[in-house]
Amino acid sequence: MNGNSEKHENRRRQLFLFHFAGGSRYSFEFMMPFLADFEVIALELPGRGNRINENLTKDFEEAACDFFGQVLKSLKGLNFVLYGHSLGALFAFRVCQLLEQRNVFPTYIVVSGNPGPGITLDKNLSELKRDDFVSELINLGGIPHEIVEDSDTLDFFIPILRSDFGMADYKKLKLVGVINAPIYALMGDKEESVNEITNWKNFTRADFQCNVLDGNHFFIYEQAERIANVIKSFNLRNN
Repeated sequence: MNGNSEKHENRRRQLFLFHFAGGSRYSFEFMMPFLADFEVIALELPGRGNRINENLTKDFEEAACDFFGQVLKSLKGLNFVLYGHSLGALFAFRVCQLLEQRNVFPTYIVVSGNPGPGITLDKNLSELKRDDFVSELINLGGIPHEIVEDSDTLDFFIPILRSDFGMADYKKLKLVGVINAPIYALMGDKEESVNEITNWKNFTRADFQCNVLDGNHFFIYEQAERIANVIKSFNLRNN
């Protein structure tokens, strides 16, 4: 590797990915072809993926501290970005707070599929009966039909999903305070709380931007390249 290549590698930002409820480190594989400008670190909670043999974490703060530890372990410098979708957006925000308490400051964070702290939803999915729970998952659009149609696979994922949605209970979760990092928020135009997207601006002392894209809660699958372009364009603006 020549000197210019080494210099380029040292400039590359790290991008930490926080998965959605029921997700794992593999949840953003569909975006990887568009993220070559970054060193991507996909994070993962216990009880799924490579951590399948660990007990599920049911407490939000405990899970946030787990994510926080993973970031610190992989962090190479101060040139890094946090991105989370849905439940992962709240974790990205909380981890940003924990990092800033240590005087470690992300360049910016990108959040999607979530209206931000303090917005109360009408229902807590984790408490629904099985059939209603599955119906809501289908409505959200994030669960493949092959999983729904395979009862054994579905039975495997339901406890993980219930645990994760339990952590996201907005009626109990109290995230307060602001961060110094700029926030870019994205939501699908068919999401229930899309009109609340600007709520995120109340939680940063820095720049806030937002955009609404076509799609439901899991618009990220159809909009992978556009989301990656947002992350990359924000990257260029903040160099």
